[in-house]
Amino acid sequence: MALTITDANAQEIIASGKPVIIDFWATWCGPCMAMSPLIDELAKEYEDRVVIGKYNVDEEGDLSSEYRIMSIPTLLFFKDGKKTDIRLAGSQNRATLEAKIQELLDK
Repeated sequence: MALTITDANAQEIIASGKPVIIDFWATWCGPCMAMSPLIDELAKEYEDRVVIGKYNVDEEGDLSSEYRIMSIPTLLFFKDGKKTDIRLAGSQNRATLEAKIQELLDK
């Protein structure tokens, strides 16, 4: 299960030292809901190497403003406490997500 990321815990999670992936989503977003089970599966599969979390843009707002999230789903990738240049917008399949996770781990 993916971690719930909020404005209160986001900076601590990003600064933890582990690679982090944040899925910006909302309950009314069809593609977000379709990707949700995949995000949860990947969070479980990579839990020892990557923190994968979900940030609800309707319940929170600071982080989505800070990173200029204009459409959802959007996934941002962080490493060593900093945002990387990896950013995915729109619905994604498992192969694409796994390739980006590997790219993050290889950075």
